[in-house]
Amino acid sequence: MTPKERFRRTVHKVIVMHRTSERTSSLGRVGAEPGVDPRRQNADHQYGHIRQKCTIEVVDYSPLRSRFSKMTNAEFVRFLQNDEASARDPWVRVRYINVGGISWDVISALALKYDMHPLALEDVLHQRGHARSKSDYYQQHLFMRVLAHTVGVPTPMDHDVVVSPGTPAQTWSSGRTMTDMPRTASPLPLDEKLGSIKEGAEETKEHGGSKPRYVSHPPDLFDAAEQGGRQSSLIALKWKRAAHAATLEHLKQGDRVNVRIVPMCIFLYRNGTVISFHPDPCLEFTEPITARIRQRYSSLRTTADASLLVESLLDLIVDGALEVIDEYQAKLNKLERNVLVKPQVKTVRDLHILSGDLILHKRTLSPIITLVHGLQLYDVDRCAALVDSNGEDEKVVGFMSHKSKIYLADVHDHMEDVLSSVDMFADMAENLINYAFNMASYEMNQVMRRLTLATITFLPPTLLTGYFGMNFTNMWSIGHNHTDLVFWVIALPVMSIVFLIFSWSDITHMRHYVQKKILVRNVKKHFKRD
Repeated sequence: MTPKERFRRTVHKVIVMHRTSERTSSLGRVGAEPGVDPRRQNADHQYGHIRQKCTIEVVDYSPLRSRFSKMTNAEFVRFLQNDEASARDPWVRVRYINVGGISWDVISALALKYDMHPLALEDVLHQRGHARSKSDYYQQHLFMRVLAHTVGVPTPMDHDVVVSPGTPAQTWSSGRTMTDMPRTASPLPLDEKLGSIKEGAEETKEHGGSKPRYVSHPPDLFDAAEQGGRQSSLIALKWKRAAHAATLEHLKQGDRVNVRIVPMCIFLYRNGTVISFHPDPCLEFTEPITARIRQRYSSLRTTADASLLVESLLDLIVDGALEVIDEYQAKLNKLERNVLVKPQVKTVRDLHILSGDLILHKRTLSPIITLVHGLQLYDVDRCAALVDSNGEDEKVVGFMSHKSKIYLADVHDHMEDVLSSVDMFADMAENLINYAFNMASYEMNQVMRRLTLATITFLPPTLLTGYFGMNFTNMWSIGHNHTDLVFWVIALPVMSIVFLIFSWSDITHMRHYVQKKILVRNVKKHFKRD
């Protein structure tokens, strides 16, 4: 073997090892180190493909002054890297960094500047379907991840995300899975996610370029699927399940309440810094909060309390859930009217879909009340668990102020109202479905009752008709100059007797009903006289 061939073989082995390590990191194998640390050498390689045009708003305020600045990705990164520019002025009590969109360059710069915990960054970057709303306490900051429910058509969050060619595709909204398949419980409907996967073979453009790339599955993932039978069967099984779920979502489409569920991540620091991440680059969701900060005599400005700002963000999320509940109430009232007027199969179908949606929303809404309850009652206790006192008694101060906890009680009450409404509406939908089927059964019973009465009524004439229609030579009723009056003379008395015998219970019920109506009329006349 020549030196040139040995060199080629060595290079080939290195390339294979590099591809294997790439697949291992991209597929999220068991045993990977938890958390996302931008200081690691391979952090940029693993997450550098997450790119999105973000809108970053930096708000500095105190009871007397406020300052608003909007930046792009590059401007914000330069702002953080410049210590003089990013330093807070002495008059600033609270700094609110509102990030619209998810991009690795912005997140890594913030993580290095504000020492964000790797586990918190992992929750920001990795979306595991409909992850529960939660709060995590760290030495540096308090981290919250809350699912925001808003009325509106769900739209893919990854339409502005740029994926570099040759890197495993990962979007912030769909999250990483072992095969990069869409998750059935993610905030986006499966029909949209599967549609984006079907369109993955279409060519798209890079951010600022025209080079085509693949959105869904890169070639190396298909190569990995071809190498192992077990992994290939797992991919096929997930594709099959995703297709079935997408078919189910298409069947459920129609006049239903459109609810968009996206996670909002919040960081609270003790120095009065609040950082929030929301997938909408337009920052429309948080506009009410910034509008309140602009008002000089609002509670946010007069207190200049960072924890009260966090409470306001939670209150904003809960208000969105209240709007969702109002939409469901209006939809349920419309379906109830349709059921009471005339039950139809389409109405029952809509009620079934509405009931299922409410049950799924309860799964995503219930953890929010637990989060608010924990912030309100156990904030100091959880902070005390982080302190290494070494046997010495130290005064522990929580992240949430006393005033913010008072307002959190109101948020807790609103969430209780939301959850009780969800349970009530789900029960009402089930009751309306049962009522619709009971009415259909009642109408069928009425039809069968009418047919039975007609059969009983005409049973004697049918019997006599068969008797008189016999072709016998000697019949007393026909051969002695009798007319058709003989038939009616015999049929009418028999019909009357048979009808009275079989309808006696209905006649009794009718008599009681008439007596009650007469009694009610007499009572009304008596009260009118008085």
